[in-house]
Amino acid sequence: MKRKYLDRLDWKRVIQRRYIEKFIDDKYFKGYLSLLYIDKAREPLVVNINRKELILVNDGYKWMQHMPINKHYAVTTMIDNNNKIIQWYFDIIKRNGIEDGRVYFDDLYLDIVHLPSKETLLLDEDELKDSLENRIITEEDYCLAYDEANKLLAEIERGENHIINRSMVYLDNIMK
Repeated sequence: MKRKYLDRLDWKRVIQRRYIEKFIDDKYFKGYLSLLYIDKAREPLVVNINRKELILVNDGYKWMQHMPINKHYAVTTMIDNNNKIIQWYFDIIKRNGIEDGRVYFDDLYLDIVHLPSKETLLLDEDELKDSLENRIITEEDYCLAYDEANKLLAEIERGENHIINRSMVYLDNIMK
């Protein structure tokens, strides 16, 4: 299982950064909200999603992350240098918490990408299966990952995901 930190201090692609983190407790979300300003990237991060080339990291981009308390997912909203959302990336997780003052999550490999075009993709099922076969995760973890992903996929399809629906509100909040 991979432990990831919201501050992404180990990320070599980003060579100049600013980071903000706060705890939010409102009607729609309870947990940690962070914003990583990517002031300078070593090189852009370009991915191909559904035959579309997306730039996820470049100079002036932002990654806003939601880490809800007592949930089994974390959301990264990737934002370009014009404050336009590129995608929402849901990591399905086993747990989250704070270690040495840093907010973290333990990634269960399964991911969901949701695009502004309303396309939604379930990713990395092979990684989840491999981690089970190699005994990195348990059968319980495997089922948890799919249960959480299926709940999120249904919520996204119904248009009821508050993080997606209120992303710009949260961006304004953390930038103040």
